[in-house]
Amino acid sequence: MSRKKSGFPYEVHPTPKKGKDGRNIVYACPAKGLKMSIEGVDEFCAKHYATRNGEIELAFKQFIKGASELMAMGYRIDTPIGSFVPKLGLTREITDADEVKDSDVVLEGVGYNPGKLWNKAIEKWLYDGFKRVENPNTQALLNDKEKMEEVLQKCLKRGYVTVKVFAILAGLTKYSARKQLEAWTKGEHPKLMKSQFGKTDIYTEI
Repeated sequence: MSRKKSGFPYEVHPTPKKGKDGRNIVYACPAKGLKMSIEGVDEFCAKHYATRNGEIELAFKQFIKGASELMAMGYRIDTPIGSFVPKLGLTREITDADEVKDSDVVLEGVGYNPGKLWNKAIEKWLYDGFKRVENPNTQALLNDKEKMEEVLQKCLKRGYVTVKVFAILAGLTKYSARKQLEAWTKGEHPKLMKSQFGKTDIYTEI
């Protein structure tokens, strides 16, 4: 992997909020398509930081085993990369604390607080600042009704469409993809019907 000083690649997208000039306020985010697996991180560290092949991946696996067991005992885990704490919830609405039973409590996930450690660690590598990557004009794509219809029909060949798949094929952000799919479920003659499969929204043709 090259370590060229090329700047942090980012994209700019519009938000639904309007600015003082009446146009959509924009936001910056990391460029799409840049993703690294733990195997990739392991390989990078072995190449540049003199770790052994597989060492980072194994360390994470062992950490997850031990930390999950400790969190199951109620512990908060403080580490060099941030703190982890189990998040709890209740299965029903209760207004009297004395009514809460053990069976009412459920695990809702794990909260992660990185603190400012990552900011400091990343900033020291930003020696070449930020570099904008030109991304498609989301509004222009949405206004191309023929293109959007073409992508929709391509997606529906599998019987249904999801926000993620539509976003990828249409070149949209997930927010814009959902906005377009939702628009097709409304009106006097909607194209799509929305339903849920597990935690995923799926849209099928009417």
